[in-house]
Amino acid sequence: MDDGAGTAAAHGRVALTPSGAADAVVAVLVPCRNEAGTVGKVVRDFRRELPGATVYVYDNGSTDATAQVARAAGAVVRAEPRPGKGGVIRRMLGEVDADVYVIVDGDATYDAASVRRMIDELAANDLDMVTAVRDEQGERRAYRRGHRIGNRVFNALLGMLFGARPADMLSGYRVLSRRFAKSFPAISRGFEIETELAIHALEQRLPTAEVTTPYFERPVGSASKLSTFADGGRILWMTVMLFRDEKPLAFFGGIALVIATAGLLLGGSVIVEYMDTRLVPRVPTAILATGLMLLAFLSLGCGLILNNVARGRREAKRLAYLMQSALGANAGAAGECRRWQSTR
Repeated sequence: MDDGAGTAAAHGRVALTPSGAADAVVAVLVPCRNEAGTVGKVVRDFRRELPGATVYVYDNGSTDATAQVARAAGAVVRAEPRPGKGGVIRRMLGEVDADVYVIVDGDATYDAASVRRMIDELAANDLDMVTAVRDEQGERRAYRRGHRIGNRVFNALLGMLFGARPADMLSGYRVLSRRFAKSFPAISRGFEIETELAIHALEQRLPTAEVTTPYFERPVGSASKLSTFADGGRILWMTVMLFRDEKPLAFFGGIALVIATAGLLLGGSVIVEYMDTRLVPRVPTAILATGLMLLAFLSLGCGLILNNVARGRREAKRLAYLMQSALGANAGAAGECRRWQSTR
């Protein structure tokens, strides 16, 4: 037994090793839209690497033969007509019941051979999410320069706002525990879902890891659905909104600081002039400065109130997380029950 399996067995969990039997239920979730040229390879590769797993392909309103190709390759095919990757993943995690969830794009750019290593990392270390950090392969760059720069910028922004910088927050290849999957709210509609996944793990202080995996060029004839500027704007907006929701005191306190600074700059000269002449000749400026200071205190008050609301939301999410069984807990309980019955 290798070290990972030994650690898992010592804690009463399911050993998910290449040579061992996996009692845990593994589901491979593949969101797809017009990926008829690649989805068949993705399904076959993951069925080869995880023979006991079920591969689910969710067709997100494709106009080509994506569903037929996936079904012919051995996948369970379901339809989600409403466009948007976030909505598809929301439905996937809600409908599919498993112990381990593998989420991967259907464009054949991610390495299926790395999935066992990612699952072993999850199981051996009691993690809730393992993210594949993309290592570009091939002569040409696997993804466009704008996407690469944007990913670095968003990684840095997330580190600045939430205190921990991921290596690849926009990766579409992840392994999730049941606890994570069933307690994740999934409010995103589009490609900003990866941002929500990363921030949820950070704010809930869930155990996570990153594993470097090969990232390949898209096959000829396959095109990315990600728009550099439109989707980049949505990801930025989602990051800011989640920062507001998760850290409202910092968000509204920062706004209050900016407004108060403007109010002091405008009102400072009015106060100095009043101290010298006992007159207020610039009444509009004085009124504006007073209004700005009132807005600053109002913003700070909103931050203080919403900070308590955010704490309650975090506690509710934590309770939802704890209500789900840990990896292998059901199998371990069943084993204990069988042993107890055999001694009667």
